[in-house]
Amino acid sequence: MSAAQERTPVDVAVGVLIEADGRFLLTSRPVGKVYAGYWEFPGGKLEAGETVEEALRRELHEELGITIGEAQPWQVEIVDYPHARVRLHFCKVRRWHGEFEMREGQSMSWQQLPVQERPVLPGTLPVLRWLAEERGHSGPTHRD
Repeated sequence: MSAAQERTPVDVAVGVLIEADGRFLLTSRPVGKVYAGYWEFPGGKLEAGETVEEALRRELHEELGITIGEAQPWQVEIVDYPHARVRLHFCKVRRWHGEFEMREGQSMSWQQLPVQERPVLPGTLPVLRWLAEERGHSGPTHRD
């Protein structure tokens, strides 16, 4: 693979699921994946021809067993990891139905700021800052 191909970002749809009380869902990366055990917002790669919302709907059903309502596009961030460059398309999701099933052996945790789970995936940190700005939260957004 050429250096240019390695730098081409992989598009990823990410769901920021927010409950009425403001808590948001984080999931751990499953064993066998890069950064296993790190906490992140759930989602996954777009497949050929998919929109961000279609990919997010598919991924959250495959990984968590839920069906989401509207996915509100929110922020886009490019993150360089040692293994890949990713373009993260963050969407807020406030409605879903179904029972949560951790279909990849991951864990889930409803959180407020500052996030108590650790370690937090680097690509998750900008989202925590954006949430802090929106909510007028000062101080740390997560535990080191």
